[in-house]
Amino acid sequence: MTRTIRHSKALAPAAALAAAILISAQVSLAAAQQDVASAVRAKLDKSQFKDVQISVDANGVATLSGTVSLYEYRADADKATHKVKGVTAVRNDIEVAGPSVPDSQLQKSLAEKLTYDRVGYGNVFDAITLEVHDGVVTLGGHAHDYPNRDSALATVATTPGVKDLVDEISVDPLSMMDNQIRLAVARAVYSFPTLNKYAIDPAMPIRISVQNGNVELYGVVDSQADKDAAFLRANGVPGVFSVKNYLQVAGQPAEMKQ
Repeated sequence: MTRTIRHSKALAPAAALAAAILISAQVSLAAAQQDVASAVRAKLDKSQFKDVQISVDANGVATLSGTVSLYEYRADADKATHKVKGVTAVRNDIEVAGPSVPDSQLQKSLAEKLTYDRVGYGNVFDAITLEVHDGVVTLGGHAHDYPNRDSALATVATTPGVKDLVDEISVDPLSMMDNQIRLAVARAVYSFPTLNKYAIDPAMPIRISVQNGNVELYGVVDSQADKDAAFLRANGVPGVFSVKNYLQVAGQPAEMKQ
C-alpha cells in the first residue's frame, strides 16, 4: 500500500505539468481564434456589415451570421472573410433582410434589367435565363464571355428583394472560329428582309449563342415564318455544325428546351 501511495505522489507533479501545458495550449488557441475573428471584423468594418456577427472555431472556420440589406453585401462579406489570414473556410449564414418582393414582381424587374444590360454586341450573343423562387434567383443559359456573365450577376446581386443568387450561367468557349461564326450568323439573320426588324430594338434581338461551331437561337419572334427563316439563315452559314432553334413565337406556349 505504501509503495502505491508513493507512486501516486510521484506522478502528481507530472500530471500538474501536463494540465498546465494543456491549459496554456487552450488559452493560446483561444487567443489565436480571437485574433482571426478580430481580423475578420476589421475587414468588415463598414456600415453595411454592422449587423453581422463573426465567430471562428479551432479549425479556422469562420461563421458569419446576422443580416444585411442586399445580397451583394452577403457575397462581399464572404469574399472579404476568405482573404483573412488564418481563415480556412467560411460558413455564410448571413440572411438578406431587405424588403420582401413578390416573385412575380422581382422576376419582371430583373428581366427588364437583364434585357437592357450591356445592350449592343454582347447583348446579341448572350442568352441568359432567369428564374425566381421565394426570392432565390437562378441565372442560367449562356454568356459569350465572362464580363457579360459578371455584369448579369452584379445586376441581380444589387437588386433589393433578392435573397440568394445561384449562378448556373455557362460561358461560351473562347474560340476565334466561334467568334467568326457569331458574326457570320448575325449578318445572315439580320440581313434577311423579314428579320432585320429585330435589330431595331437592341434589347429584343434574336440572340445567337455559339459553342464549338454549334449554334443556338433564342428570343421572341412575331411568327412561325420568322422562326423558320432564322433557322434556315443560320444553318446556311459555312462552318456551322448544327443549329438548335429555341426561338419562341409571340402568343404561343413556350417550348421546352431539350
